Amino acid sequence: MNKMTASLALATGLAISSPLAARPDTNSAPVAPALEDGTPLPRDTAWPGGTIALDIDATDTRRGVYAVTETIPVVAGTRELVLLFPEWLPGNHAPRGPINLLSNIRFTANGQPLVWKRDALDVYRFVVELPEGVREVTASFLHTSPVTGREGRITMTQEMLNLQWEKMSLYPEGHYTRRIAVKPTVKVPEGWQVFTALDGQAREGDTVTWQTIDYETLVDSPIFAGKYARQWSLGEGVKLDAVADAPKYLELAPENLARFDRLVDEADALFGARHFDHYDILLALTDRMGGIGLEHHRSAENQYEPDALVKWDEMDWDHNVVSHELVHSWNGKFRRPEGLWTPDYRTPMQDDLLWVYEGQTQFWGWILAARSGLQQKDTILGTIANAVAYYAEGQPGRAWRAVQDTTYDPIVNSRRPLPYSSLQRSEDYYVEGALTWLEADQIIRDGTGGKKGLDDFARAFFGKTDGDWGVLTYDFDEVVKTLNGVYAYDWATFLDTRLRQPNQPAPVKGLEMAGYRLVWKDTPNPYAAGRIKNGKYADFYYSLGVNLDSEGKVTSTLWDGPAFNAGIVNGAQVVAVNGTAYSSDTIKDAITTAKTDREPINLLVKRGDRYDTVAIDYHGGLRYPWIEPVGKGRQGLDLLLAPRTR
Repeated sequence: MNKMTASLALATGLAISSPLAARPDTNSAPVAPALEDGTPLPRDTAWPGGTIALDIDATDTRRGVYAVTETIPVVAGTRELVLLFPEWLPGNHAPRGPINLLSNIRFTANGQPLVWKRDALDVYRFVVELPEGVREVTASFLHTSPVTGREGRITMTQEMLNLQWEKMSLYPEGHYTRRIAVKPTVKVPEGWQVFTALDGQAREGDTVTWQTIDYETLVDSPIFAGKYARQWSLGEGVKLDAVADAPKYLELAPENLARFDRLVDEADALFGARHFDHYDILLALTDRMGGIGLEHHRSAENQYEPDALVKWDEMDWDHNVVSHELVHSWNGKFRRPEGLWTPDYRTPMQDDLLWVYEGQTQFWGWILAARSGLQQKDTILGTIANAVAYYAEGQPGRAWRAVQDTTYDPIVNSRRPLPYSSLQRSEDYYVEGALTWLEADQIIRDGTGGKKGLDDFARAFFGKTDGDWGVLTYDFDEVVKTLNGVYAYDWATFLDTRLRQPNQPAPVKGLEMAGYRLVWKDTPNPYAAGRIKNGKYADFYYSLGVNLDSEGKVTSTLWDGPAFNAGIVNGAQVVAVNGTAYSSDTIKDAITTAKTDREPINLLVKRGDRYDTVAIDYHGGLRYPWIEPVGKGRQGLDLLLAPRTR
C-alpha cells in the first residue's frame, strides 16, 4: 500500500489488514502478572538470632569436596527463614557466585528435616519453613571444587586449598552483612599450615578456629592452606604466606625476599597511610590449583607459576600480580566507587568507575613493581610496550566502544572467550585505563615543572585517615576535584573524552610526554618473551595477525589482519608452511623470507575435516613492540619508575 492509499484508508475508516488483526480472538492469550522481583535493600541492623556457627571440613582433598555445616540461630516465633547465597562477589564486579557448585543441601531443626524451596525469581534465595518452637536451623551441604579446569577454577588439590567463605556459606536475608556475626571453624588435612588475615586463630589438632567476626570481614578474609608452606615476615605487620606444589618451590633468595619488603615500603611511601592493621600476601606457587589475583582489605589471593621464586630472573614477567593486589587495599577496598560498595551480596554492583578502581591499580601495580625491584625495569617497559601497541594497532574495537563501556564486561561476558576480542573488546578499563593515568601523571608533571605528579593524587585520594580499614566511597566529581587540587586542569573533559567516548586516538600521548616512543623489532621484548616461553605459543599478532599454540592452532585473530582477511579464524590449525610441516621456527622463517623475496606465505590450514591452502600476501616481517627513550638522559618515565625509598 502506498502512502496516498494508506492515508485514504485511515481517513475513511477502512480496516488495514495486518498479522495482528488477523489473529482470532478465540486464541489463548495469557496476561503477565506483576512480578515482585525487585531487589529489596537490607537494613543496617544486626541479625537478631545471634552468632552463626560455620563449620567446614576441608579434608577431602582427593575428591575436592568441602563439607559445610552451618548453624543459624533464630528468634523465638520465627516461622520462615530466608537465606541467601552470595551472588555479587567483591572483586569480581559481577554476579558470579558459583551456586552450581552447592549440592546435597539439607535443612534440619531439632533433628528433623525442614521443608525448603528455592525462589523461582531469585535462585540464590532459599526459603525454609520452620515449625513452631524452632530456635536454630542447621544447614548442611557440599561445595564441590572443580576437579578439571573445564568446570571452573580449581580451589583444592592434594597439596593445597584456597577456601573462599562466600563460596560455601549462606547468610540471612534483610541485614547488612557487616551486622551478621559468624564464628568460623575449619578442619584441614593433617599437618597443613593455614594462612588468613582473620584474627584470633586457635588450633587443636587439625581443627582451626578464629574469633567471632562479621560476615563481611569473613568473606574478605580467605584462606590459603597447604602441605608445603612457608611464611616470611616483611616487617611492620605484613607477611608473605606461600603454599606450593612441592617443597623445592619455596626457596626464596634473601635478595629477592628483600624485593617484597621494598614493595611494602614503596606502597607506604606512595600513599602515606595504611588502611589495614596487618596484611597477608597469600601466594600459591602452582599450576595445579587455578590461577587467581583477588584483592582484600587485609590480604590478597595471588598465584605465581610454580618456579617463579626459584627461577627469579627467568620468571620476572610473572611477578606483577602481587604489587597490583597490594595496591587494591587502598584503591578498591578502602576507597571504592559508590556504586561498587553494596550492603550485601544480593544488591547489584555498578561498575562504571572501574577505570579508577582497576585502571589506576594497574598503573600503580606497574610503577611499584619497578620501584621496588619486584620486577625489572625492562620488564615493566615491555609490559607498557605491549599495552601501547595493542591499542595503537591491535584493537579496531576502540572505534565503536568506549573504555567505560568495557567496565560492564564482567557482567556482560564474564571473561568467556570471544571469537574476535580485538573487535568486541574486553575489560580494557584495566590497561587502557592505566595508560590514561600515565598521561594524567605527565600532564601534572609538565604543568608543575616536575614538582608534582600522580603520586600527589594517590596520597590525597587514597591516603586519607591513616589506620581506617573501613570503606570510604567516592564518585566521578570527587576524582576530578582531587586532581584539580593537585594541578588545575580541565580534568572532567580529559577523563570524559579518554574514557567515556569511543573512537578516540590511541592512548600513546602519555608515553610520548614521558619521553618514550613505540618501536618495532623482530624479537619479543623481555615481558613478552617470558609470557611466550611459559605459554608455549607463537606470537604473530602484529605480523600475520594471529597467535598460535604449540600445535599450530589459532588462539586469537586480529580483526581485519592478514590472516583474518584470508579466512583464518580461531580454532583453525596451521598444518604446513610453504609445503613444510608446521613449527614455530618454520613460520618465523617464512615471515622473514617473505619480507625480501615478496612471495606470498602459503599455509595449509585445517578447520574441522577440511584442508585449505591459504596464500597470505604479507611482507612486513616479524614485528614485536618495544618502547625506547626519544632523547638522552633520564626521561619522565624513568623518573616515574625510580624508587622513592632507599
